[in-house]
Amino acid sequence: MDQRLNGLERDAEHDGDAHPTLTDETCYRLGGALRSLYEGTCDTQPIPDSQIDLLLRLRHKERDRRRID
Repeated sequence: MDQRLNGLERDAEHDGDAHPTLTDETCYRLGGALRSLYEGTCDTQPIPDSQIDLLLRLRHKERDRRRID
């Protein structure tokens, strides 16, 4: 059986921004997994200025997106 999705099925699983639609449970689990990975590997290292700038831009973009909705 072919596991690939055709164009219509693939589009049905994504929202308009081409990001997969995730349930709250999935977001919670991914967040927990990423947090534990971060705490085990990166938490003790300083965040570079370029990463801080990137995080700030992401935060502003998310805030602007919430204002539009």
